[in-house]
Amino acid sequence: MHDIQSEIDSRGIEIDDVGISGLRYPLYFEDGHLRQEGIAEIEVTVRLQADRRGTHMSRMVALAHERLRRFDPRKLPQVLKIGADQLDAPALAVRIDVPLSTTVVAPASGSQSWQVHDVRFEGCWDNGATVVATSVATEVTSLCPCSKAISDYGAHNQRSRVSLSVTGRGENPYPLTVHEAVRLLEQCASAPVVPLVKRPDERLLTMQAYDHPVFVEDMARDISQACRARGLAHSVRVRNLESIHSHDAVARVSG
Repeated sequence: MHDIQSEIDSRGIEIDDVGISGLRYPLYFEDGHLRQEGIAEIEVTVRLQADRRGTHMSRMVALAHERLRRFDPRKLPQVLKIGADQLDAPALAVRIDVPLSTTVVAPASGSQSWQVHDVRFEGCWDNGATVVATSVATEVTSLCPCSKAISDYGAHNQRSRVSLSVTGRGENPYPLTVHEAVRLLEQCASAPVVPLVKRPDERLLTMQAYDHPVFVEDMARDISQACRARGLAHSVRVRNLESIHSHDAVARVSG
């Protein structure tokens, strides 16, 4: 059967990225701290040479089926290289979005629950060079230092959406695990978000937030400072879902 995709293209235009997106596929994730099954959304693209009419997208689904169903971020560079070889491409990129959860223990009652975090893995192989970025987004509690300082009692607090992306290269593609990233984000907040709380837990969490007020700027800087201390290439985004304003507060920093 004639392979139309392999025909020569005479327009002389290289395509930056072409491939498949929105592929929902079962995935088993493991990194030493977390072992979970879930449904991931996967994107696989290649850089297409100027003389190639098309790429072989069925091979991309096969790559996901054969190499990504049991996913270890430390092995992603190897998967990228294999995919680039199979597709005869000068560059190949993979993006995996998957919700992962960690156990949360309420501070007073000891009640256990699960908190779900949005996690993204992005890997790119480009002519032998590999870059892998791991992004973790979660929710924490923040309490306004200014509100605390000017109020006779109480202070406004809110949930905050915080995300951290860490880039790994070469022999260390996964320098900060998902579990470690979640803990770092929680430590830089006023208090954690706990799905299941009893009244004694609520009391302790409220007081913890009151004792550790942080601006959106504080959280962004503290997270970045912790990453800099570890020598991590990173970017941070914090969004406070403000409770007494009609707008949110945001901060971004990278280093």
